[in-house]
Amino acid sequence: MVKNKEDIDKHLDVGDEESELEEDEVVEPVPVDGDDGDDDPAEGLESFSIESDSNSIISADPLQRYLAEVSRHPLLSREEEILYAKKYRDEGDVDSAYTMVVSNLRLVVKIAYEFRRNMTNLLDLIQEGNIGLMRAVEKFDPERGVRLSSYAAWWIRAYMIRYILNNWSLVKIGTTQNQRRLFFNLKKEKEALEAAGFKPEHKLIASRLGVKEQEVKEMEMRLAGQDLSLDVPLGEDNDATRIDFLEDEEPTSAENVEMKEIQQVIHEKLMAFRDTLEEREAEIFDQRLIAEDPVTLRELGESFGVSRERVRQLEGELKTRLKEFLTQFPELEDVFLSLD
Repeated sequence: MVKNKEDIDKHLDVGDEESELEEDEVVEPVPVDGDDGDDDPAEGLESFSIESDSNSIISADPLQRYLAEVSRHPLLSREEEILYAKKYRDEGDVDSAYTMVVSNLRLVVKIAYEFRRNMTNLLDLIQEGNIGLMRAVEKFDPERGVRLSSYAAWWIRAYMIRYILNNWSLVKIGTTQNQRRLFFNLKKEKEALEAAGFKPEHKLIASRLGVKEQEVKEMEMRLAGQDLSLDVPLGEDNDATRIDFLEDEEPTSAENVEMKEIQQVIHEKLMAFRDTLEEREAEIFDQRLIAEDPVTLRELGESFGVSRERVRQLEGELKTRLKEFLTQFPELEDVFLSLD
């Protein structure tokens, strides 16, 4: 949480950190609970409060105490906001940045409350939103005629959305705009369709949210699943774990022996074919067909004193002859098929 000016100073000027969001990464906020996203985000902050819900697993008391604490800082007028923003921009005055941040801390709480369906710990989300707020203060331009609250709301939501997506599952989700839209709206859209008497089919949901049907299916599967540890015992009286039942993808000793025998046979047949080649053909064979790091056609052409296209023709003829040679050995079918 933001507690003092040192917190502000520590988080400002953080553009070089890889974990920071850049302006083109600020994702479009996802409205919830009927919010169309067009209202002033600072509207109603003076009277904003968090209601207790006896049925909720989230205790509102810590939030209420935090909201009461940050509400002690008065909201800034437009004139004050411009004054402090210019002092920070032109003079690097951290005290002015601190004032702009603390006057908008309750805005972070209000935005975090929009995501209460997606998070069980809103205080963690608020902390992430506070970083977004400080990032917004750092980049805020008072000359653009936009209130800080309107500009900061985008940064706050961006940091919150990234935090939710990164902590929802060990498997990363929400890497595209469509996935983010589905993550935050899929459940709500299904409930809305069911309430209207429609069956929430994938095709219908996809058309309403402007995404592909396959994306709906994939997100539904991701949200329905849960992370499971491979090392947790399967039962109280059973020491076996899930990892014990996973197939070992490493080849067995018998498979290793078989693979070596096949490689030996291939090598012998290739060398037998090489013995039938003339000197220039053998060089193309060695440096192009069986080399781990083949030379270029141009290099071979310069060595032979011919054009690159002529080397290409010779190589094609050589492949054809090699394929015909290998067809005598049915067990090497995979080798000559790879020559196509």
